Amino acid sequence: MGWKSGFYARTRELRQVTDWRVSRPPWLTLEQLVQQICRGEGTMPDAKTVKRARRDKRQGKAETTQAGEFVREEIHHIREGKHGARSAKQAIAIGLSKARRAGVKLPPPPKNSKASTKRSAMYATRAAKQRRAPSARRSRAATAKLRREGRAAASPEALARQAREVARRRGPAARRASARKAVRTKGPKVRRIAARKAANTRRRHAHAG
Repeated sequence: MGWKSGFYARTRELRQVTDWRVSRPPWLTLEQLVQQICRGEGTMPDAKTVKRARRDKRQGKAETTQAGEFVREEIHHIREGKHGARSAKQAIAIGLSKARRAGVKLPPPPKNSKASTKRSAMYATRAAKQRRAPSARRSRAATAKLRREGRAAASPEALARQAREVARRRGPAARRASARKAVRTKGPKVRRIAARKAANTRRRHAHAG
């Protein structure tokens, strides 16, 4: 009887995974997908990512630096083909939501943000306190939805476009303040690497011009 019970259990599991309502939910829009992931109904962060974020916190780095570890993980997942994203902005939003769920105390979205963005951030912050297990069915639906998206969102060009767009909105004063803060928090080794990278970028742009 043991093998029969195992066979029937596996059959039920396969039916659940291949159910069209789970693998391809027609009612799930992209905005609802991001909200589900913010509520913890998508993929959870890797243990190594959480460990790096905690190390950043012990070193006194900013909350945005801690959250950057989760965004980095999302970018790597897209490049490895685990799932996709519609845009670089969506990939970053998913990473920030994972950071909030892991307990990173990120500030709330700006006042001029969309209501859905504020609601998603609130869900993720609340989930970090509740530690409730995510819904397995909705998690599979969210993952299946992301797998149908493209991989171009994690390309260097897409990330550079997103960074330039955000920098233009911030203004020169905010950019200078961020640069000063980076100088204070980065060690000498990281500063040397950043300086070399900036010099190479300037040299490449000068040759292209």
